[in-house]
Amino acid sequence: MFGEILDGSFQAIRRNAKAMLGAGLLAQSLSAILAAVLTGFLATSSGSMEAWAETASNADIASVGIGLMATFALLSILSVFMSVVLQGAMVVPVARSVLNRPTGFRRMLSLVRSRIAALVRLAAVLVAAAIAAMVLFFVVIVLLFSNIRGAGALLVIPLMMAFGAVFLWVAIKLMVAPAAVVIEELGAFAGLRRSWQLTRANWWRILGITLVVGILVAVITQVILIPASLLPSVLSGVVSPHGGPGQDSTLSVAIGIITAVVGALVGAVGYAFQTSVMALLYMDLRMRKDGLDIALLRELETGSDPGSIPGRNAQGGSTPYPGYGTAPGAWPYGR
Repeated sequence: MFGEILDGSFQAIRRNAKAMLGAGLLAQSLSAILAAVLTGFLATSSGSMEAWAETASNADIASVGIGLMATFALLSILSVFMSVVLQGAMVVPVARSVLNRPTGFRRMLSLVRSRIAALVRLAAVLVAAAIAAMVLFFVVIVLLFSNIRGAGALLVIPLMMAFGAVFLWVAIKLMVAPAAVVIEELGAFAGLRRSWQLTRANWWRILGITLVVGILVAVITQVILIPASLLPSVLSGVVSPHGGPGQDSTLSVAIGIITAVVGALVGAVGYAFQTSVMALLYMDLRMRKDGLDIALLRELETGSDPGSIPGRNAQGGSTPYPGYGTAPGAWPYGR
């Protein structure tokens, strides 16, 4: 149930804090560093940038804009690669916590080390597919404007809505692919097919849980970050009400760095929670479709291979028993 998934996610983070929060900090580190550097750069060079913009030509401004866009695209691609790899890695402590097996950060890395190459290939496939879809969308928009002209503008909004709906549908269908790649030791394309198969007939349920969790994390994050965003105006009037430009820029840099650090910490907790929910959804889908709960109970009772990843050796793809997770001879078939 939804409440059990939320509770299990909190329990997984609490029992494996070093692994989950450490991986979450790594996932948020790139954006936090970029935000801190950008804040410091803008605070210390705002005057020189205004003077440069007054004398720069259109070609210079265009080249700077293209460079910024290319940098943003490159950082976005790197973030996607890092996110997919860390999502796959963070599945390990969540899966082990199902059997009450604590996992440290080093243990998590050692268990997922053999699957990093497959996760990188999965990230490359996802990035390439996303770029191809965006290029196709812009090509369609350009063709509409070039052939239909004024009437093409009326079709842009419906096309954007349709593109967003298809993107969301595919994203939900492929959401548990990193977990499948790590837990079941699958390749990139096999992991995508496995995710597509597991999410069949569960799309709306997964969408609802994902949306509620995303809204919950976003609201809590904003509640924490809004006071931090108000610090510059408050502290500038309290600490240095009559300070010069040097003090103002120094204060802006310090507050920007502090805000970036706080944002990274809050983002790490939110990222760990969302990834934990995704991992538990994957385990839940396998229990519903493969009878994974029976295999986990057997592994828990026998205590076999306590240092491995639960569910890795369980056979998937078909329900082994006639009922949902019910072995022959067990209730309700045996009584």
